[in-house]
Amino acid sequence: MAKDPLAEETLESRLAYEGVFLKVYEDRVRCPDGHIAPREYLRHPGAVMMMPLLDDGRLVLERQYRYPLRASFIEFPAGKIDPGEPLLDCAQRELLEETGYRAAQWSYLGSFHNAIGYCDEAIYVYLARGLALDAARTDDGEVIEVFTATLDDLHGWIRAGTVTDVKTIVGAYWLQQHLAGQWPAR
Repeated sequence: MAKDPLAEETLESRLAYEGVFLKVYEDRVRCPDGHIAPREYLRHPGAVMMMPLLDDGRLVLERQYRYPLRASFIEFPAGKIDPGEPLLDCAQRELLEETGYRAAQWSYLGSFHNAIGYCDEAIYVYLARGLALDAARTDDGEVIEVFTATLDDLHGWIRAGTVTDVKTIVGAYWLQQHLAGQWPAR
């Protein structure tokens, strides 16, 4: 495999901050044109996002308060991957914890990077079907309002600017393509 001609060479890397699950790095790099430049970025363990689809076609969504923006957002359920945790196990755990649902069928639809300019987080996307309600088991301090809506409702909220969460916007588009038979599960 040929070397990427746009790749930057890391000259120095320093952990500037380590939090509960985020790490901030400050690096110095040599750019392909020889210029030396700083790079600041977050390391994130990754996350899964579940698109729970009820038998009647409605989606299970949630509203939760997101402190950085000091507002509540409509989102697909999602959660951080624990160290060494298989992706599907994480998806199953997070769906139950956040929504109280278990799913009988799981389809992996792919992954994406949501903030490539400053973070290495990857989000792995699952469609969850054959849902059965159990009981939510949210973490302490995790207050979530679970509700259902149609995919058309979600698309309308995206168009109106009510839904601005990037993972939910990507998920709505991917789900539309999957349900139309355009994008098979992987």
